[in-house]
Amino acid sequence: MADLAESLRLGAFMMRALYSLVMWLAQPFLRRKLLQRGAREPGYLEAVEERFGHYQFGPWPADGRCIWVHAVSLGETRAAGVLVARLRQRWPNRRLLLTHGTATGRAEGAALLQPGDVQAWLPWDTPGAVQRFLAHFRPRIGILMETEVWPNLAAACERARVPLVLANARLSDKSLRQALRLAWLSRPAYRRLAAVWAQTRDDAARFTELGAKVQGVFGNLKFDATPDAQQLARGREWRVALGRPLIMFASSREGEEAELLQILGVLKAQQPKGDARSAVQWLIVPRHPQRFDEVAALISEHGFILARRSQWDARPNLVDMSAEIWLGDSLGEMALYYGLSDAALLGGSFAPLGGQNLIEAAACACPVFMGLHTFNFDEAASLAQDVGAAERHTSMAQAVAAALALVTEPVRQQAMAQAARHFAQAHRGAVDRTTQAIADLLGQQGVDAL
Repeated sequence: MADLAESLRLGAFMMRALYSLVMWLAQPFLRRKLLQRGAREPGYLEAVEERFGHYQFGPWPADGRCIWVHAVSLGETRAAGVLVARLRQRWPNRRLLLTHGTATGRAEGAALLQPGDVQAWLPWDTPGAVQRFLAHFRPRIGILMETEVWPNLAAACERARVPLVLANARLSDKSLRQALRLAWLSRPAYRRLAAVWAQTRDDAARFTELGAKVQGVFGNLKFDATPDAQQLARGREWRVALGRPLIMFASSREGEEAELLQILGVLKAQQPKGDARSAVQWLIVPRHPQRFDEVAALISEHGFILARRSQWDARPNLVDMSAEIWLGDSLGEMALYYGLSDAALLGGSFAPLGGQNLIEAAACACPVFMGLHTFNFDEAASLAQDVGAAERHTSMAQAVAAALALVTEPVRQQAMAQAARHFAQAHRGAVDRTTQAIADLLGQQGVDAL
């Protein structure tokens, strides 16, 4: 039995050594990729050397005051914002190290910083870069948001006695299958985590299959996020001024906008003037900001009159009111857009992309119409559907038809909006459970309070 255990450890070590060699050899290709992406998104050209564990500012003091939170992209950063606010309440005057993997995540995360905090890129997962990162910042704890687990990072944190946890953790069936195909790498990485706090029971079961220490099922932190009240009120004010229903395509993904525009083009050709459905205002808000110009061109190519949010003043003017489709080409205004909307189509769910988060829509009392592909947010999507806050349809054409029908029935629209609001409120509490679990973990490991 001891021989078998030693053989497994040796096999895992050899596999990680091979992985580390591949990651080291891939560094020139990463630099090239960053240059290519930076041509479209300049944020990727910021502080490139941080990706390799080199920093322009001096190391932080080894006083144990650093709380490290990693949020790879936009969605994870928004969830991190809820947790960061609560951590500051519980442990004031601690420095925050906020790391990211994407330019949109880093841009969103800048608003979470206070004097003394630092943002950095998570280093490329080579042993040298990871060791330099930990030696430079000396975090007391590492909190990974949702999904991001790297083999060398997990091993280095274990050696440095930095408890590394996965909060708001989710893992789809597809991601589990991918991890199991590389089990020699993935299982040791997940076993090295000090704790995993899963969003759902299904997520917990999948993490357990990978050997992770699942310590609780806490729900989704995004339920604890509060929509910007001023934005929401402004959106509702604009909705009244608009004088006609508005349907938003929220967080649309590549390929989905073209499908919607084709559907709307057919409806436009078929509907006589004066038809109530032709009086609906459409708003498209792409998921990725680097696609704003591309989607604007696509709308014009399909023959629709376009107005862009970035060209408005304080509110839509008369010219904008005459546009057939509005483009939401701004960042940080989703509450405004949901306040404007009588209903929303859920981006990423009409192609096999896993869907986007519908929790923010529910918190803003906006009914949601989604496709079949919501595997990234399966439980939230199913629960919303069960309580009448969302509807699932087998095609985008069916979802468009259902949304158009809803906005012509004010009583039913209000009932669905109320169901959405109650759904969002009923699932709050993950942030309190997560914060307490962090405190308990540090206490169990003999670490003084932060």
